[in-house]
Order: sequence, then C-alpha cells, then structure tokens
Amino acid sequence: MKVLVAVKRVIDYNVKIRVKPDNSDVDLTNVKMAMNPFCEIAVEEAVRLKEAGTATEVVAVTVGPKAAQEQLRTALALGPTAPSTCRPTSASSRWVRPRCWPRWSRRNSRNW
Repeated sequence: MKVLVAVKRVIDYNVKIRVKPDNSDVDLTNVKMAMNPFCEIAVEEAVRLKEAGTATEVVAVTVGPKAAQEQLRTALALGPTAPSTCRPTSASSRWVRPRCWPRWSRRNSRNW
C-alpha cells in the first residue's frame, strides 16, 4: 500500500499575526511560514506504517508556490520516500488550489 500525505504551508504558530490595515486579510509580509503541525503528525504516522511493513511507500505532496518547497523538505526529513508538488497554474488563490488536486492525480495516477 502506498500512503499519500498532504503537507500544508501555514503561518508558524509562534508568530504574532498581523491584519492588513484595510482588514481584508492577514499581512504575510516577512512572516515565518511552517508546516502545519497536524500534517507533521500525519507524516510521522505514515512513516510508522512504512516501518511496520503496512505501507510500501510514503509520498508527501504539497500544493502551492515554490516557497512551499521548504515545508516539503521539512516533511522529507521525517522519512517519506518521495516528494511531490502540485503548483496552481494561475495565482495561488483559495479557489485555484482545489482544482490542482485532480490535475495532480491524473498526472500521477499510473503510480498509484
């Protein structure tokens, strides 16, 4: 069995969040990003499955810009066998990201 673990890039939980002056969104300038702690737990559990012999391969995948590679490298340090990235074709908006998953799955379906 192959295990696919999604890794999400989020604002580091130790950072004090600032809101933009117009109250439209969170101000992300000069903010440290990190891997979602729950994704980290999922990666660790998938690696445990692999070590127990239940899983044959663990693939960590992230959706987002090139900057998300840092979180993918953090996930790989925990032990998955392969990384994968799904980059949205246009601006990284919350409406574009969900459409990236079907494209990634079609492109990688032969491996699953």
